[in-house]
Amino acid sequence: MRASGIFTVHAFVPADPAPVPPPPPVDTALPVGVSTMEKRYEGEVTGRSTTLLTGAYDPATQSGTYVAMESFEGTLNGRSGTFNFAHSKSSLGPRVSDEFFVLVPGSGTGELAGISGSGELVVEEDGTHRIRFAYELG
Repeated sequence: MRASGIFTVHAFVPADPAPVPPPPPVDTALPVGVSTMEKRYEGEVTGRSTTLLTGAYDPATQSGTYVAMESFEGTLNGRSGTFNFAHSKSSLGPRVSDEFFVLVPGSGTGELAGISGSGELVVEEDGTHRIRFAYELG
């Protein structure tokens, strides 16, 4: 099954390069920071998610990597419930690589219990943010 939607970020708490919990952080050329955000979705994907995002990124060169875990609450194609999904992406200037997106096995509830699959996040040239899920319920 497939579901897609548009999302907007309703809250974003950026990180100053935040220390990683003990043991003490290792200093690298790109410090690690932790951010949180809330997104709202509409379309075949309707609802909201909260995100814990860890990244090492240099805005000046647009280079770095993020890893995110999202907790979604809402509907996919009219089926309601909750589940987690994880995604990451690397960039070197405008070049994006190493994209990863997975629905967390065993995390679904309600009508989305047993959900598994993959997906993608796309930011279009006009700034529209899209999400697409390819999933199974089992």
